[in-house]
Amino acid sequence: MAFIEATPFKDSTGDARAMFARQQARFGYVPNYAKVFGDRPDIMNLWANLLAGIRRHVDPRRFELVTFAAARELGSSYCALAHAKVLQEKFLTLEEMLALAAGDHGSLSEAEAAMMEVARKVVADSSSVTREDVERLRNTGLREEEIFDVVAVAAARAFFAKLVDALGAEPDASFMEMEEDLRERLTVGRPIASEETERMEEGG
Repeated sequence: MAFIEATPFKDSTGDARAMFARQQARFGYVPNYAKVFGDRPDIMNLWANLLAGIRRHVDPRRFELVTFAAARELGSSYCALAHAKVLQEKFLTLEEMLALAAGDHGSLSEAEAAMMEVARKVVADSSSVTREDVERLRNTGLREEEIFDVVAVAAARAFFAKLVDALGAEPDASFMEMEEDLRERLTVGRPIASEETERMEEGG
């Protein structure tokens, strides 16, 4: 269970209820990360707008790879599992995803591997990013604005992952449906919530 007792969906009103309803409509349930925003729906809306603004400029596969790299480096089970799920559903085979989770970039282009490496450095220690790292991105064909986008995706992920992790939000129980080996490799931080815990949070 989360560390704070934010207003739950069933007791919410106004902007909070609208925020929860959007989450439920998208996923079929209210994700645990959304629950911690029950008393600050305006912050969730600001995050959604920031993320949408960044994503507007980024190829979807690139966005997912950079986010996945940042999430793993951050030790965020929630974000690593969520974005691995999207990668496997839309862009990579299970075998490729398992290899990626093990640190094997063989299925990726040189540019993608370079972007993931920069993403990891951004969230681990942004001052460790060097001119040579940026030059490597240029040499793989990225334009100046695309380099900006890679860094923006990673930096934004640090905000969100650190916020929900620090408030104790556990990855949704639905992630237990992922292939076991992949799921275990990507549970790099908080454990996945149990269905019983989620029912308790919902008052069921």
